[in-house]
This record gives sequence, C-alpha cells and structure tokens, in this order.
Amino acid sequence: MEEALARAREAEESPVGRGIIEELQANVALAKEEAIPVCQDTGMAIVYVELGQDVHITGGNLYLAIDEGVRQGYEQGYLRKSIVADPLRRENTGDNTPAFIRVQVVPGDKLRIHLLPKGGGSENVSRLAMLKPAQGVAGVKKFVLETLDLAGGNACPPYLVGVGIGGTFDECAFLAKRALMREVGRPNPQEHLARLEEELLEAINDLGIGPQGFGGRQTALAVHVESLPTHIACLPVAVNLSCHALRHRSREV
Repeated sequence: MEEALARAREAEESPVGRGIIEELQANVALAKEEAIPVCQDTGMAIVYVELGQDVHITGGNLYLAIDEGVRQGYEQGYLRKSIVADPLRRENTGDNTPAFIRVQVVPGDKLRIHLLPKGGGSENVSRLAMLKPAQGVAGVKKFVLETLDLAGGNACPPYLVGVGIGGTFDECAFLAKRALMREVGRPNPQEHLARLEEELLEAINDLGIGPQGFGGRQTALAVHVESLPTHIACLPVAVNLSCHALRHRSREV
C-alpha cells in the first residue's frame, strides 16, 4: 500500500489531491514510528482459512482458537474493539470477537490463515447486485462505477476495489472481499479479467472523486477482480471496498 500511495502521489494531477496523499503518507510513517494503527478503525477480523485435506486439527476447536487469537491480539495491541453482539441491541462484546471465519478445504498438508481487519466505513458502501446475464460486461462495469460514485469520499479514498463476479449470492460477496487479500495491483492471471481490472481502474479514476473526496484522478489505487462459475440464469456482481488503510496478513504452517 505504501508503494501504491507513492505511485498515486506521482500520478495525481490535482495539487490538493497530491497534498492529501502526502498527508496519508506522513500518517503511515507516524504509525510505523509510534507503533500505532494507521487508522483508528481496526475493523472486524475477517479470517479466511485454507485447510489442507491432509491436516488434522487436534487439541481443541479451530474456530475457538481463532477467536482466542483475535481476543489476545486486540487486547494486547490496544486495538479498538468494534464488534456488537447483536446488530439491533448494539452491546459491544468488549474484545472484538467473534471473528468472521470462512474455511475452505484444499489439497495438501498445510494450514494457511489469511487475516483482513475490515473497517466499517468501507464495508458500509459495498454493494451486491444480481444482474441479468444479458447485461454482460457492460452491466458489470455500470454497477461497479455506480457503487464508487455512490461511495464518493465517504470511505476515505483512494480505495482498493474488490470485485466478485459469478458464484451464488453469498459466494459472490465473499469473492469480492477475498480479492482485497491479493497483493496490491497484481493482475488477475486470466487475461480478460486483467483487462477488465485495467478498464475499471481507469473509469473509476475518471469519476474525479480523488483522494479523500477532494477531487483528482487517484480515486482508486487498484481494482482486483475475481470470478467463479455460476448458473446460466445468473450474473451476480459484488463490490467490496477498502480504504487506503488496507491491512492484511497471511501465515502458513
């Protein structure tokens, strides 16, 4: 993200936009120096687990172990606890648990854990649509651009834009979120999706929202598109945004 911000600073045409990016860079440097979060919203703990089919978990419950790790991390790191136990009663759980965990069984004998602390502001402007297949690529582009236009500067751009296409209603939404865990700016290995990423990035930056919504060309740092097979009658599309304070980490054992 630091490298992406540096590139955005050089590419930004607006003096105000360049100044905003410089402030974001200074904020990152200060966070490193003081060992504090780059943003006070340290998010919900999104945990994506790739469980090798030859791995056998012993000595306890994997889900409870992940929650315990989140609990210790947020308490010992003095990170903001943002999870409420009930979405209507709004009582804080006090330790940022439960984590939001998705486990996928994959070939092999490794356990890979991907952690994405996801902020609430960028989550709130994310959207999903069940398009008609006839709407095709043009419909996908239209929906993505509408989502960014509606988000405006509300979720602290420049953004990283995760786009999920295909699958089911629920899988498509997670696909967009998982796209945020990819190395920033690394293109999709499928040529047509990599081309779509480039076209969407250019179109998003043509919206003129700019850094923190003050105008300019650098509304998004990158667009990551992921896809899945889907039903012949369906064309699900999801957009999950992250602000410039994207944080994720992976471990393999």
